[in-house]
Amino acid sequence: MRRPPHRSPATAVAVLAALLTLSACSSQADGAGTGNRPKTAGPTRSAAVPDRQAEPPPTGPTPSPSKGPVVPDSELRPVTGSFTPEQKTYLSGRVPRNMDPAAVLQTGQESCQRIERTAKRDRDAAVGALIAGDVPDAEAAVNHLCPAQKPLLVTAGTGFPDGSVKQPRPGTYRALTSDPACVWQALGSDGKVLAAGPATGARGPVKAAVPAGTAEFVSTACYAWLPA
Repeated sequence: MRRPPHRSPATAVAVLAALLTLSACSSQADGAGTGNRPKTAGPTRSAAVPDRQAEPPPTGPTPSPSKGPVVPDSELRPVTGSFTPEQKTYLSGRVPRNMDPAAVLQTGQESCQRIERTAKRDRDAAVGALIAGDVPDAEAAVNHLCPAQKPLLVTAGTGFPDGSVKQPRPGTYRALTSDPACVWQALGSDGKVLAAGPATGARGPVKAAVPAGTAEFVSTACYAWLPA
């Protein structure tokens, strides 16, 4: 068998040093190509999802009763067709200058549609929305654009919204909500609590007995009230 050539210790050290030098050079080359390359950051939330707060607010007039210059009644004309007398009455004094009257009319029509759809499912919910003021320009819309819903307005006129009501008519009222957080107090003119409820853990419809002499009725999370 042929033996490998004999190497002195000095020769072995030199070979090892050369190998280490080559390894180091190779590692630096690899690092320059990959390991030391700056990592690319993934998309941040602001980049992936537009920041809506940074978006400019909508500009231009909104289709609501105008407190500034309005279109004279004699100029209330749609682009095509014509308005009915009832529609003209609704639009009178409600159309800002430089705005299409049809856009204001559409707001009233949508309010009527909302009231009608809600009343078909739950009459109390429709009345509550009227009491709470959740339907834009509801009274004018009902009176001029959907008079069939006037009975809902009449009923809503007998109630009052959640919050603080001065000198309510004495009697028993029911809250138009199933929220268990609904609470109320009837206060006298001296601020003394005359009545309060419901008790913690109460279930079912909330009712309030408002005694005579109540100067203020205060409620929270009760949405709206109607006579029981």
